[in-house]
Amino acid sequence: MKKFFLLSMFVSMALTVLNAQGTQLQETPTDGPKIEFKETEHNYGTIAKGGDGNCEFTFTNTGNEPLILSNVKASCGCTTPSWTKEPIMPGKTGSIKVRYNTNNVGGFNKTITVTSNAIDAPRTILKIKGTVLQPNNTKE
Repeated sequence: MKKFFLLSMFVSMALTVLNAQGTQLQETPTDGPKIEFKETEHNYGTIAKGGDGNCEFTFTNTGNEPLILSNVKASCGCTTPSWTKEPIMPGKTGSIKVRYNTNNVGGFNKTITVTSNAIDAPRTILKIKGTVLQPNNTKE
């Protein structure tokens, strides 16, 4: 009986410790930089070959520490991103400008991966899509 009592007490303590660790791991930090995009997808629609392939994604640092974008990478070489390199202070905005090469005729669906120090979303995926047609095939 004594062994059973000690064993059940040990199991109970072990479960309590494991439960406490699991709860601690699931907590979301509240202090730090946070990134909030106005939009995460841009649809060019139908554009002519050689047309304007530029778009811009704007974001705000809704956290309480400076936000830093460490990398912005497109899914292929036909898409070129440029972004705000300096730290974005709390409450301020930044942008990511994307240029798609509209000399490539056909449909496209590309992604841009944004890596930052944001505590809520350290990696964010932006999307661009549309269709490039020959100039005489453009639908209005």
